Amino acid sequence: MKALLPIALVSALCSSVALAHNAGDVFARAGLAVVMPNESSDDVLNKGELELDSDTQVGVTLTYMLTDQFGVELLAASPFTHKVSTKGLGEVAEVSHLPPSLMAQYYFGQANSKIRPYIGAGLNYTIFFDEKGKGALAGTDVSLDNSFGLAAQVGVDVNFAENWFANASLWYMDINTDVHTTVGTFNADIDPITFMASVGYTF
Repeated sequence: MKALLPIALVSALCSSVALAHNAGDVFARAGLAVVMPNESSDDVLNKGELELDSDTQVGVTLTYMLTDQFGVELLAASPFTHKVSTKGLGEVAEVSHLPPSLMAQYYFGQANSKIRPYIGAGLNYTIFFDEKGKGALAGTDVSLDNSFGLAAQVGVDVNFAENWFANASLWYMDINTDVHTTVGTFNADIDPITFMASVGYTF
């Protein structure tokens, strides 16, 4: 019986609160976002395609509900930094980027539901900066063109207290760029999958 007490308390709490994403509501989410590139590129000097490692940073979203079902969301984050390498050359560069995205969203369920799954689609603009040549490209100029492309997401909000909710979301971003180096220019599709776990507050 004692083991069931915490479960009963949590159930009682969840049953007494509702998420209430209503028309006119503004809410923010903040948490950790993991960017996992799903890259492909031109071959670099017969040494393989460019590869980028994953990175985790702080992500923030701000949403305005146009109706009980439709919302508009803006994504921002602290800069992500990736090591760039090829199989034959090892690490050749390091680059940082910011991926602000604007999404139109549809929320399933009723406005006062405790659980609100949603989907979204929109536009992403990726800004590359602070590029550095490494290894075989150390001391040389490396630059990446900024990218403009489509984005999509799925997610769910789960209410746990008045005005507070937990969130998990998965993003896909279409990121295409030209990588300019002293040994040539190479096209790269980065196309990352991003997972974000966060806590939200409705104002």
